[in-house]
Amino acid sequence: MLVNGAVITGKGAETAKGRSVDEIEQIRIVLQNRFDDLNTEYEEAVAENQRLRLVEIGDAAGDDQADSGSKTAERDAASSLIRTLLDRRAQAEHALQRLSDGTYGNCEGCSKPIPTERLTVFPSATSCVACKSNRERRAG
Repeated sequence: MLVNGAVITGKGAETAKGRSVDEIEQIRIVLQNRFDDLNTEYEEAVAENQRLRLVEIGDAAGDDQADSGSKTAERDAASSLIRTLLDRRAQAEHALQRLSDGTYGNCEGCSKPIPTERLTVFPSATSCVACKSNRERRAG
């Protein structure tokens, strides 16, 4: 397996960044658990969104503007949550794929290693702080 430019050959072998095969497996477990948790949360949010829609359909008679606006705000919040969960789930899935490909831990922009501290806080990170800052500056 290739991580941060170093080949891992056997159990306990060390990478250039000091990651062993066991540490890589721990990263995989963290990412898989994150994906599974997000998937469960997504499925619950979709079910809640459907419940809200059914309640709205059956309970819309006699609504004034405030009731209608409140229901619209609830529906918009539920849809926003679903989009956010889909995005976060896709990030976790992408990180798992990068781990399988041997590119996990390297910046997609400059290919330099992403600091371990950043990956600890945000395991799905795909860019180093410098590349992320540059991208945000251009977008803003």
